[in-house]
Amino acid sequence: MSPPALLPGAFSCSLPSMHAPSLGTILNSAPPAHDTGASAALLAAHWGLEGQLDRLSSERDLNWRVSTGQGRYVLKFANLAEDHQVTRFQNLALIHIAARDPALPVPRVVPTLTGETEVTLPDGGLMRLLTYVEGVPMHLAPASPDLRRGVGRMAAGLTRALEGFSHPAADHVLQWDIKQATSLRPLLPAITDADLRGLCAAWLDWFDRVRPDLDALPWQVVHADLNPHNMLTEKDDPAQVSGVLDFGDMVRTPRICDLAVAAAYHIAPENGPESLDQVAAGWSEILPILADEARLLPGLTAIRMVTTLSLASHRATLWPENAAYILRNCASATAGLRALPLPCL
Repeated sequence: MSPPALLPGAFSCSLPSMHAPSLGTILNSAPPAHDTGASAALLAAHWGLEGQLDRLSSERDLNWRVSTGQGRYVLKFANLAEDHQVTRFQNLALIHIAARDPALPVPRVVPTLTGETEVTLPDGGLMRLLTYVEGVPMHLAPASPDLRRGVGRMAAGLTRALEGFSHPAADHVLQWDIKQATSLRPLLPAITDADLRGLCAAWLDWFDRVRPDLDALPWQVVHADLNPHNMLTEKDDPAQVSGVLDFGDMVRTPRICDLAVAAAYHIAPENGPESLDQVAAGWSEILPILADEARLLPGLTAIRMVTTLSLASHRATLWPENAAYILRNCASATAGLRALPLPCL
């Protein structure tokens, strides 16, 4: 289907003092500011639940883990700059996944006391409640071929469950979406290491050359953010993928981009191509990889790492109190990018 017309000491993953290009309202907007008491009161009023609220890290939303006698949940307040259609798009996708593959370990939408899937607040924001998926954050798990194959299998199973899902908000513009990579160029000066900056520019040159080829690939709604902070592993088996979180970056894009995103966080510095093949092998157990998808996969994986390096540095300067969360993948992105060979242009 066609689309619509740090390594510490090695380089700085922070912007120098300069005017940064705009990345859009969402990526430049602070998360909502409801405190614990106000959030608990809203939870009780709309869901009839009481419990302990613990704040969770999030790039642009306000999220609370809620521990109650009935179980654990995630109370989510959407960024005020986010279109309501985008938030509803996420909820409807979770409902679609539950119907297509009930065994997939992803959050489930919890209706309010009146049966609604979200609540519109007086400030115009949206609030919703999801089930809490148990597991150990994948970024704590040791790297291994089995884990990489498991990541590929989970990514493909989720992509398969999203087949056939459509929504008017699916084509919203999000800079993290790989197909938007051309617009990263104004951010390259943020990378102060000249060699790394040049490597990122060269990969963007490659992307500009192959961008028309993406139009002929299969497109669909995908998760688009399968990083190790959004995936879980089993407590007693760190190579076993046990859950997927955070559907806030979903978008309609070439299907293979979801594999590229997932693989970008598992590229071994000592053997980049082999580690990429391991993630792709897991994906292939669930979904076939077309010849043109396979040809573009290494480059699209690299472009995800270029995206991480460019955007994270910019956003960390805007929200320094959240910098540790925003910059968490810079070191691995640098090492991974250097481990994948750049095609001849």
